Amino acid sequence: MRFRTLEQLAAVCREEGKPISQVMLEDQAHESGRPMEQERAKMVAYYEVMKTAVRKGLTESTLSRSGLTGLDAQRLMAYRAGDGGLLGSEASLAMAYALAVSEVNASMGRIVATPTAGSCGVIPGAFVSAQERFGWSDGQMVAGLFCAGAIGYVIANNSFVSGAEGGCQAEVGSAIGMAAGALVELRGGSPAQAVHAVGLALKNTLGLICDPVAGLVEVPCIIRNGFGAVTALAAADMALAGVRSVIPSDEVIQVMLEIGSGMPEKHRETAKGGLAQTPTGRRIMRELYGKDGADRKAIRRGFPGGRREEGDTP
Repeated sequence: MRFRTLEQLAAVCREEGKPISQVMLEDQAHESGRPMEQERAKMVAYYEVMKTAVRKGLTESTLSRSGLTGLDAQRLMAYRAGDGGLLGSEASLAMAYALAVSEVNASMGRIVATPTAGSCGVIPGAFVSAQERFGWSDGQMVAGLFCAGAIGYVIANNSFVSGAEGGCQAEVGSAIGMAAGALVELRGGSPAQAVHAVGLALKNTLGLICDPVAGLVEVPCIIRNGFGAVTALAAADMALAGVRSVIPSDEVIQVMLEIGSGMPEKHRETAKGGLAQTPTGRRIMRELYGKDGADRKAIRRGFPGGRREEGDTP
């Protein structure tokens, strides 16, 4: 890759007069040794999976085996059918789509990890709803995915993208930053504006811990994906309006690394702290895994999909 930081990425775009998506596509093809058309075709397939997951989450049962989650996306769609709710129709649609994809994941359906399974709803939620609103083609959305990929590449190589490593700020936070930057490009913003959107988005999630109840990627993960899609829209709008991330986005990524590295182990996807250790969280743990949770690991192996062993990358 010709870039390791967002500043370098924006500089390459500026010097070559190309959008982030094009630079990423060219560099990825160079790195893989595969033609750009082949790389693009792979991304087309990924976007189809995302759209299918949205539809499935809105039309089929998404109840998880634990019984903790499912069908909230459909509840939200029914609610917003009235007057759009407090958020308005566009933002609530992005939120519902994000919930749909995350619920498909929790019910062991097929999703694309963007950048992880636990944060799989943010980008499809923001992308598919925006495509419907603005009438963008699938080709444009695929370009947006390359832009999101470039941002994710920088974050992953300079900080974290998994909750087990850096908390939910790294997992859902990275997805929000990727979606926000890509939405700026899709709306015709400059690479510099896209980079500012990443910083604005990440700053809003710094310090967010990873505390899955019973160690399952359901509570509070799914809801956070819904909120994340809305945050991505807000960050993109701010950047497009000219709002800048006063702290450069690359420095925000370094702060994420600092915070995540200093985060207690109990707040990094171990289910030993946060919401997982509330009275209700402990009760759910006991109901699912037995009196003291001693059999948790053994039992969890019987729950593929939407569930992870402690420390597993989602």
